[in-house]
Amino acid sequence: MSSKIELSLSRPNRIYRPSEPLEGKIVVKSSSSISHNGIRVVLNGSVTLQVRGGSAGVIESLYGVLKPIIILNRIIEIKPAGRIVSGTTEIPFAITLRNPKEDNSERFYETFHGTNISIQYLATADMMRGYLHKSLSATVEFIVESDKADLLNQPISPEMVIFYITQDTQRHPILPELKSGGFRMTGRISTQCPMLEPLGGELTVETSALPISSIDIHLLRVESVLLGEKIITESSLIQTTQIADGDVCRNMTMPIYVVLPRLLTCPTVLAGPFSIEFKVAVVITFQSELSRLHPKSDPLTPRLWMAMETLPLELVRTRFRVQVLLYAENSCWKSHPKTGM
Repeated sequence: MSSKIELSLSRPNRIYRPSEPLEGKIVVKSSSSISHNGIRVVLNGSVTLQVRGGSAGVIESLYGVLKPIIILNRIIEIKPAGRIVSGTTEIPFAITLRNPKEDNSERFYETFHGTNISIQYLATADMMRGYLHKSLSATVEFIVESDKADLLNQPISPEMVIFYITQDTQRHPILPELKSGGFRMTGRISTQCPMLEPLGGELTVETSALPISSIDIHLLRVESVLLGEKIITESSLIQTTQIADGDVCRNMTMPIYVVLPRLLTCPTVLAGPFSIEFKVAVVITFQSELSRLHPKSDPLTPRLWMAMETLPLELVRTRFRVQVLLYAENSCWKSHPKTGM
């Protein structure tokens, strides 16, 4: 005789806002009728902070995982003690995440999975069966996004920053032929971006003493944790998007289009004990013998055959979704006659 319990949420994407009800059903499957001491749903939400040895000193690394910040901790009885008949039994439930009676409740930060900071929300269904029987349990993660009341009322226009990359803007050593022959890339990119929109911009290669191997856009997370009186900050790579493979035509405008990964990004957070910020890096890799000898080098470590420009990036969530495509005056990219896209 085997029994098991499953927890299913009403929304396939599992995305909810604090003011919305978390709806779903508890499914109990059993080959025979079973008695229980109650069925409940436990909601937990927390910010997990940790400090690793690579980003801190020896003393700080001994702290390891810090005390988590509790956002949500609720226990709701769904069904009192009784008996479940054999077969499949479905028990629906609906729970509002934010208790309206708690005016001083913790802020609901959006779900985020980072390296040193993790913001996670879990729903657990428990069937208690007393001392002689093992309790049944099932857990599922749900994703929390900001309430509509907390969002910006108007769509923001992407804040564009003009940049240029030359041999004189590099803070690390580069190949002698690049230093003497030179190179110049110009472009613009948005440094304030809505969560539902792609990161947009454009790039033009004007001159280059060496052929280009690749042009990539790195999306970086910058996580800061307050440890005593010291702030431990670490940057790490989220994803890489290649916008050019091989040498490119000179003076041709190339679009930058980067889709943001949901669970690995969130609106920029500047809280007291921690902060979550982002950066975007434009990286140009030149063709050289050294680059062929180190094909798997760390993309965040500057190399002799690389040039880069790193800019801060603010992510926000708005009420509206407006798609914007950028074009240079001399760009060869034309808009669609009907949609303008």
